[in-house]
Amino acid sequence: MLSTRKMITIDEELCNGCGECVPSCEEGALAIVDGKAKLVKEIYCDGLGACLGDCPTGALKVEVREAEDFDPEAVKDHLTTQGRDIPSHMPSPESLRLDGPAGSSKPMGGCPGAALQTMTPCEQANIPVAAPAGGSALSHWPVQLRLVPPTAPFLQGADLLLTADCVPVAMPTYHSRYVAGRVVVLGCPKFDNQMEYVEKLAAILTENELKSITVLEMEVPCCSSMSTILREAVKRAGKRVETVRLTIGRNGTVLETVPLEF
Repeated sequence: MLSTRKMITIDEELCNGCGECVPSCEEGALAIVDGKAKLVKEIYCDGLGACLGDCPTGALKVEVREAEDFDPEAVKDHLTTQGRDIPSHMPSPESLRLDGPAGSSKPMGGCPGAALQTMTPCEQANIPVAAPAGGSALSHWPVQLRLVPPTAPFLQGADLLLTADCVPVAMPTYHSRYVAGRVVVLGCPKFDNQMEYVEKLAAILTENELKSITVLEMEVPCCSSMSTILREAVKRAGKRVETVRLTIGRNGTVLETVPLEF
């Protein structure tokens, strides 16, 4: 089945055929053919870009285009034929689509921890609350994007902080520099359903007059697609909000800050 999703693309002018990318692709989607890296089959590539960091010339990139769906069972057969280990976890085809059947947006099992909560009375009036030095600046609950309803009162008029969920682990100043005065939503664009994220963010944009959006992504490819998901959500909602994207290094430093134009 064809769908719009992320795929690896190879610039043959830049590729020197070193082969560093081949073992870094756990799905076996890459091979050296006639001295250049090639994509073996679209169905073997999950498009998450784990191979990018091992290319010394920058010949590999991730692009969004129409391609055959990722096929985990075909990958297992392919790796078995090669005598390679099968990854312990592979994403589902549905989770990788940017235009396919929507994932379920129902609340997760009635968990008591998903109940809406604002931490202070000031939150009702959208008054930012400063965090004490070294303390938490969190002003609401829940924070997982999958659990936050678009009609949550803390979203109205908010400065939204859309965060890939590895960022807080890497960044020691996450609370003091970014959480205070913002409404946080977290998610993992690699293992969660990307279509579900698109629909949830589109609904949040539609239901609320957001003041701004700050996107925090990690430098690693598997965490770097939050802005792509947001771009599709903005397109669906037809509602633009001033947005800035920050790329965070694995050592917690801010590597890049760029405004996003939708």
